[in-house]
Amino acid sequence: MNFRKLWTRNELIIAMNLYCKLPFGQLDHRRPIIMEVAAKLGRTPSSLAMKLVNFASLDPVQQARGIRGLSGASKADRRIWEEFTANWEQLGTESEERFQELVGFEFHDLNQLLVRQKSKTSKPTPTKHPPNRIIEATESQITAKTRIGQSFFRQMVLSSYGNRCCITGNPIPELLIASHIIPWHKQSEHRLNPQNGLCLARTHDAAFDQGLITFDENYNLLLSRYLQEFLPEETLERNFVEYAGNQLRLPEKFQPEPDFLRFHREEVFLGA
Repeated sequence: MNFRKLWTRNELIIAMNLYCKLPFGQLDHRRPIIMEVAAKLGRTPSSLAMKLVNFASLDPVQQARGIRGLSGASKADRRIWEEFTANWEQLGTESEERFQELVGFEFHDLNQLLVRQKSKTSKPTPTKHPPNRIIEATESQITAKTRIGQSFFRQMVLSSYGNRCCITGNPIPELLIASHIIPWHKQSEHRLNPQNGLCLARTHDAAFDQGLITFDENYNLLLSRYLQEFLPEETLERNFVEYAGNQLRLPEKFQPEPDFLRFHREEVFLGA
């Protein structure tokens, strides 16, 4: 009698992590990254690919596109999906820690896209007291977890947007930023939520962070009054005016949350 090997929670968390970081069209069992992860999980590539497609069947964005995936998603699959979407901050970091422990940084299919995510955290204030080794260790652990979380967020966002700036289409990974719609320091519960991310080229990320540009309720690019005060200017015409009013390139997964964009328009944007 054949017994199916049940998926453990740890395996499901790693599989969900991989689903979040791969484009929908790359959930094939012949993909090297799927073969690599499956081997280290002690699974066949086909079983891992099937699990990824099961997660796709739970993805509301894929459902809206008419892509149903497989119908075999289990209760455990649904629980993991719900855990992630209810707490990206915790599950994102936890899953990336487990993924890196399993795979490490030896596999270049994903890791070649990992360029340093710009830090959103403030520099620690120097202390006049003798160093506390326990505090130093704790701060080091927090910093490590922050970097792990940022790595996961970056891979999710860039992958969702096809590794292209959602305004210009710039495809160079080293020039792309996984930009937060609600700023990093404003609402910590959304720091790793991929629906709080946009893939932007560095210049446009800086402009978005400073409220010089935003997007309306139809995802069309808006320019602030302040930016327009510098017109006419060739570089601004080329980088911003040319795209004003155009809809951003929507991702195939994790589309930007309208409430997050409204927050940016109301709290960050300098006004049209």
